[in-house]
Amino acid sequence: MAAKKLSAKARAAARKQRDKWKNKRWFTIRAPRHPWNFKRIGETIGETEEHIMGRVYEMTQQEFNGDFTKMHVLLRFRVTEVVGQDALTTFVGHAHQSDHTRRQIRRYRGKVDDVVDVVTTDGFLVRMKPLMITERRCQTSVKQAMRSKSAEIIRSFAAKSNYSKLQEAMLGGDLETEIRNAVKTIYPCRNVVIRKSQLLQTGVITEKGPTLDEIHAEEARQEAELKAKKAAALAEASMEESEEEDVSDDSDLLAAAEAMESISEKEEVVEEEQSEEESAEEKTADDSKESEAALMKLKKDELVEKAKAAGVATSGTKADIVARLLE
Repeated sequence: MAAKKLSAKARAAARKQRDKWKNKRWFTIRAPRHPWNFKRIGETIGETEEHIMGRVYEMTQQEFNGDFTKMHVLLRFRVTEVVGQDALTTFVGHAHQSDHTRRQIRRYRGKVDDVVDVVTTDGFLVRMKPLMITERRCQTSVKQAMRSKSAEIIRSFAAKSNYSKLQEAMLGGDLETEIRNAVKTIYPCRNVVIRKSQLLQTGVITEKGPTLDEIHAEEARQEAELKAKKAAALAEASMEESEEEDVSDDSDLLAAAEAMESISEKEEVVEEEQSEEESAEEKTADDSKESEAALMKLKKDELVEKAKAAGVATSGTKADIVARLLE
């Protein structure tokens, strides 16, 4: 079946749709200035700055700070400002994954959760949801006492802290440790976490911390140092390879020289053996000649004795006597 031909209008629409992607560009997503110092956390794509304003970027806490024990914690950042290629964000909350929370709750354990709204010193309104898992089931009155104690601690901590300090306390575990130490006197707890937080209203943004230009300069310096280290490592590796090649060439020459020496030694041994064999053969030949001469002399003596016994004249040499005897 032949492919259906597109109309001119459809082809123009397809070209226009493809051209939209050519106009898009990548933006670097950065964490808030305080307390994270515009840390680079990801990238996003968009046509213009208005298209990425308000986007929410999610990542795990393990990806954010390398703490593998917090791989179940999701962090949320919203883009609030775009400067050049940098998308600046605000921390809008975090949440524990639901499957991890479900695994914490088992039979014969108690679950105590709560919702607490707090206001920081710089005017940020934050909703926090603590979760406490008890070792055993407990009564409702005990749960209510634990909720009241945890809410009191959270409100008192937020009342004397700004939003950046509250972020560090939530994500670092300091606030959770303080709540655990307070409620364990009421009832034994297995685990205490801030399972969720949400920014409801922003406040006064502080200007603490390095500027974006300083961060760019520091990143450029780090990249230059990294390139220099890589270049030095490559140069060192090439030098080691050349040294290894020189050593291998020297070892090959030594091996060849040793092989030549062994060959010459073997040739000398072979020549000595051949000379010894030749001398032995000459000696055996001489011995055989001497033995033959002795045997001939012995035979001649025997013939002379026989001639004497037969009465043949024994005057002259032994050869004459043998000749007369043979006649």
